[in-house]
Amino acid sequence: MNSLKSKKLKIETSHLNMKYEGNAILSDISINLGEKEFVSILGPSGCGKSTLFNIISGLLKPESGDVLIDGIPYMGKSGRVSYMHQKDLLLPWKTILDNVCIPLILKGQDKARSHEKALAYFKLFGLQGFEAKYPHQLSGGMRQRAALLRTYLFSDDIILLDEPFGGLDAITKRNMQEWLLQVLDALNASVFFITHDIEEAILLSDRIYVLSERPARVRMEIPVDMERPRNPEIVTSVKFNEIRKQILELLR
Repeated sequence: MNSLKSKKLKIETSHLNMKYEGNAILSDISINLGEKEFVSILGPSGCGKSTLFNIISGLLKPESGDVLIDGIPYMGKSGRVSYMHQKDLLLPWKTILDNVCIPLILKGQDKARSHEKALAYFKLFGLQGFEAKYPHQLSGGMRQRAALLRTYLFSDDIILLDEPFGGLDAITKRNMQEWLLQVLDALNASVFFITHDIEEAILLSDRIYVLSERPARVRMEIPVDMERPRNPEIVTSVKFNEIRKQILELLR
């Protein structure tokens, strides 16, 4: 992904505050996402990260603050960004091809055109040969690839990923991280990524926002100044471990 310096902002949130049943969830959250940038939101479990995504995607309205997408106010408006949760949510009675085409069908495209558009991405997403399979016939990693393709087809320029690899075993998770790095280099997507895995955030991101315990505040914005493309060996580098140490100190 590219540096923010010469790119326009795809998402800006300004001073978001959110309460639920009188309890503060988010406190003065101002973050942004640049074009073709990968930004992670890292924080303790239950600190309000998913609530933040629900606000950005228009599913929730905050107590106060603003959300801009491409410079246009989008507070409380859904349907502009794609949003993938940890669970793949694939429909068990539909084939993988029909599952990934759901966003296109909902947008009014006919089945033949939807299939044609989706099939163009099956090789890139590592799903070629699995078009007629059903979700129960795929591994956890393959199901997540299908879910990510479905998400991308909903909105191909802005993607929100909420711990998409959190339910995978360690080996599959690392393989999926490496695969995602390769896929994103071939796409024109801007990605907000929720995680509480420090190494995952550093490996994937251009920048990281570190959030506090609830109510979530931005503790620090950390640039990940490491060249792309990245490979798994980068986790042993001095720079990687300097950033890791910095984040650990913030989360103590």
